[in-house]
Amino acid sequence: MMKPAGVVRKVDQLGRIVLPKSLRKRYLMNEGDPVEIFVQGDHIILERYRPKCVFCGSMNEVREFKERYVCGECMEEMGYLKR
Repeated sequence: MMKPAGVVRKVDQLGRIVLPKSLRKRYLMNEGDPVEIFVQGDHIILERYRPKCVFCGSMNEVREFKERYVCGECMEEMGYLKR
């Protein structure tokens, strides 16, 4: 369930909004950090970006492999397929 943060911001001419420092600090967001944007019904959801496995969607033990992100479990499965 989403909780209101009690903060209202206006969108500028370029479509930008400023996240309050208190929220950035609370959610460990720093300048230059990637943010993922989701849409759920009428809601726009911002989330710190965390790479996900291209095969299973897991965020555990994700490593970059040939410019894609793959989790350890899928890497192991790919190793078994080679044999």
